[in-house]
Amino acid sequence: MNVSSTIDLPGALPGALAKLDPRALLQTPVLLVVELGALTTTVLAVLDPSVLGWIVTVWLWLTVLFGTLAESVAEGRGKAQAASLRALQTETVAHRVRGALSPAGSAAPSSPAAHASSASDIRLDELPVEDVPSASLRAGDLVAVGVGERIPADGDVVAGIASVDESAVTGESAPVIRESGGDRCAVTGGTVVLSDGIVVRVTNDPGQSFVDRMIALVEGSERQRTPNEIALNVLLSALTAIFVVVVGSLAFVADYSDARQSPIVLTALLVCLIPTTIGALLSAIGIAGMDRLVRRNVLAMSGRAVEAAGDIDVLLLDKTGTITYGNRRAAELMPVPGVEADELAEACLLSSLADETPEGRSIVDLVGGRRAVPSGAELVAFSASTRMSGVDVDGVSIRKGAGTAVAAWVAEHGGAPDTEDQGLDELVDKVSSSGGTPLVVAECRGDAPARVLGVIHLKDVVKEGIRERFAELRAMGIRTVMITGDNPVTAAAIAAEAGVDDFLAEATPEDKMRLIRREQEGGRMVAMCGDGTNDAPALAQADVGVAMNTGTSAAKEAGNMVDLDSDPTKLIEIVEIGKQLLITRGALTTFSIANDVAKYFAILPAMFMVAFPGLAVLNVMRLSSPESAVISAVVFNALIIVLLIPLALRGVKYRPASATALLRRNLAVYGLGGLVAPFVGIKLIDLVVSLVPGL
Repeated sequence: MNVSSTIDLPGALPGALAKLDPRALLQTPVLLVVELGALTTTVLAVLDPSVLGWIVTVWLWLTVLFGTLAESVAEGRGKAQAASLRALQTETVAHRVRGALSPAGSAAPSSPAAHASSASDIRLDELPVEDVPSASLRAGDLVAVGVGERIPADGDVVAGIASVDESAVTGESAPVIRESGGDRCAVTGGTVVLSDGIVVRVTNDPGQSFVDRMIALVEGSERQRTPNEIALNVLLSALTAIFVVVVGSLAFVADYSDARQSPIVLTALLVCLIPTTIGALLSAIGIAGMDRLVRRNVLAMSGRAVEAAGDIDVLLLDKTGTITYGNRRAAELMPVPGVEADELAEACLLSSLADETPEGRSIVDLVGGRRAVPSGAELVAFSASTRMSGVDVDGVSIRKGAGTAVAAWVAEHGGAPDTEDQGLDELVDKVSSSGGTPLVVAECRGDAPARVLGVIHLKDVVKEGIRERFAELRAMGIRTVMITGDNPVTAAAIAAEAGVDDFLAEATPEDKMRLIRREQEGGRMVAMCGDGTNDAPALAQADVGVAMNTGTSAAKEAGNMVDLDSDPTKLIEIVEIGKQLLITRGALTTFSIANDVAKYFAILPAMFMVAFPGLAVLNVMRLSSPESAVISAVVFNALIIVLLIPLALRGVKYRPASATALLRRNLAVYGLGGLVAPFVGIKLIDLVVSLVPGL
């Protein structure tokens, strides 16, 4: 989703004009007051025309327009991204499979529960299919997708393996592997199959796809205001109400002191004193925060999630598929004494030909690649009951599986049940102590006793660069906790390799929930990264739940963010953006309040200088006339909104610092800037305005 980051002011203008509807401004009380003021001065300027009246009226309308323009520009970026996403929703022909899949991958008239993964070389042309419009697909339907075809709907791969181009969704040009039987089975409608073929079970009805939700989110049509934003709106509304009373009181003071002011001047004073700058930019800041996440391939389901990310104290990460790649991979072949490495490798290859699990395929890849099944070979598929897979060929039986299961098989075929003498125990202990999973390989040739050949070391592969990223999180004051269902030994090994601060082993979904609630009860903000269905409750409970895009539909539904790149260390960027949103809002609020204070010195002296000459000392800007002072303040009040739109959209740069240091920087940069800018800006505008005839 590569969308230009330039600001399209002309393109945002129609949306800004539409937002001038008073009903649309009800959520922005400050701008609503400005618009009511503009309506008032318009009527007054028509009834009693004057240069001052018309100039103030025009610039008050521009002030409202610039305020709505800021929000429209922010929303316009989302609409540009949504336009690129809609290209994914073109109507396509789907090859819907009639019936269900048998374990062999062919169609069979069985129940939906009979879906099973098949070999990666599934023959799609042998499946009984019917061509239907993609819009007619329903959850539970099976569709076959071949090379070069667009996946018609969101779903999970239930048969086959394929390389998929997801660049239209993630923006990444590198294809990804999607396969059955593993954690990387989820596919998104609109992506394209580049190789092989897959059968996909549709998981969403029409209009409920992931892309549909993405479009709604990036357009901002469902954006809800965050508690912090609501509180700030209440504060701005209160300040506005106070200044309405103040300006109303000034009108009586002016009358009493024979310094009567026209309603136009009083309206201009009100608009300049209320916090119009932050009021106009507040919505744009919130929308821009979500937009910055989208540009980093993270979808936030709510503005509150972005805001909460800025205050995260604890990050919980599911191990499998989040810290590690999701499937154990064969890392090493370890022959027992007396067995050659090539002999063990050949046995591993043959015993894995029938093993279509991701682990089995990784063994084949480690040994040297897939090859044809030998003639006359009888493949023994892995089963939960035997906990082994293997092959019988030319009088030789080879088995691969859990240590106890293979030891029992060796004993059953006349081999020595005591594996210590064969050096097997030492190898198994070595793999187990490192956090890996040992698979034992054995063979039986004819009538000879069975013997153990060696061990396959399966390990969870930690994602590259993740240790360094966790160090960055630690520097930001965020504690990382790995959650896994593995035993404590394996968990400790992976935790040490990944560099997390703590871990929770043998964790159930209930354990994850209890841990999150305990942290939250201690006053900490918790983020959770996960990808599995068993992570869904924890993702829903966490303040920030980041689901991996490669994960299950349940996980993505439960979280309030989805990482399209499935990179758990992306939370660093999420936290930075959350902090940037809060800092930007604080910085511009500081600027706006300081800005309003400075404008006192432009308008108030101009209003009362004639009646009270002593107030001339407050006219520090030496403005040309009372009329020029009022106009210059109103013009500056409008222009400063436009000048600050880029900062609101880009955000104030985040640098790790304490709250005290951030406050000090806000006051030094934005507080001082808010005081100085009006003095300079209003004076420069006054020099131009003073040249206008009739003032």
